[in-house]
Amino acid sequence: MENNTRKPHINVDYFEDLTGDIDAVGQEGVEEIGQRIRTLRESKGLSLDELSHLTGFDEEMLSRIESADIQPQLGTVIKLSKALDSAFGRLISGRGDKLYSITRKTERRIVSRSTSKKGEHKAYSYKSLAPEVKGRHMEALMVQLEEDSDPDVSVHDGEEFIYVLDGIVLLRIGDERFDLEPGDSVYYLSTTPHVVAAKTGKATILAVLYDR
Repeated sequence: MENNTRKPHINVDYFEDLTGDIDAVGQEGVEEIGQRIRTLRESKGLSLDELSHLTGFDEEMLSRIESADIQPQLGTVIKLSKALDSAFGRLISGRGDKLYSITRKTERRIVSRSTSKKGEHKAYSYKSLAPEVKGRHMEALMVQLEEDSDPDVSVHDGEEFIYVLDGIVLLRIGDERFDLEPGDSVYYLSTTPHVVAAKTGKATILAVLYDR
């Protein structure tokens, strides 16, 4: 007898195993990002006021990022990396020293959390999948999105590819709005104003950011 039961195009259990520990990790990655930003700024002899003029971020916000009171979103880190003449990946997960990186799903990787620009609520959590590669220009991340009724619009240099693993993702790109389901993907230039958030509850995506 023929079995007409359709198999899902995604192994949901696999992705649960892969992403389920994101929320369980503490603040270490967040604190490291703020410290890396401060170290780079000071090594270039820049004051917070000078960095503020280079990035357009106010001085108080920059100070709170460096002290880990605000957990910077990825677009914010990209703008800071440009101003500090540093690779985006170096600020996110440190300087790599390998020619390639294999990430097993059971291996624990660097995890950070991002908040709104004022630090009032969590926007998403992310896990770097290939922090060891030297001189990389792409950053592969596993991201757990939060529902956000008033998300920050992001605009920065680079390109982004997103693949939805779990949940429903609300994407606003320019003046258009889309609901993305598991298996859907999108590629866009990051200079286009964009918002990515869970439509309800939480959603998990694979995101690849190219810092050009």
